Amino acid sequence: MSTHTLASVLARLKVLTSTHTDAELSRALSISPQTLSSWKMRDSIPYSLCVDIARQHACSLDWLLLGEPGAQAPDGSDAAWEHELLAQLRALPVADRRAVTLVVRDKQRIQQLQQQLDALAANPCGASAG
Repeated sequence: MSTHTLASVLARLKVLTSTHTDAELSRALSISPQTLSSWKMRDSIPYSLCVDIARQHACSLDWLLLGEPGAQAPDGSDAAWEHELLAQLRALPVADRRAVTLVVRDKQRIQQLQQQLDALAANPCGASAG
């Protein structure tokens, strides 16, 4: 398993367990922080634990281990892409997460400005009155 893959699996485990830090994840999985650190160093996670977690959270192993976008996300939700996106974001370094946030904010601002332009174009007389 590559380090990037392991990071993605750990990020999806955090999504499933509603945790954000390695310490929280360790507690949620009932393992010591040293065990989690050992998994990272070995670049490996016990398959049996993944099977158990997938069963507990009603998600597919394909989603948990591989991040398959079409695979069943937690609770069988229709928002599998959202869970996958969150897992991918959590696996990114902080600087990259900030960059993604800036792009999203820019996109939202552009959409807001476009809506304002559309409203003005639909009512040009109302814009010039005053």
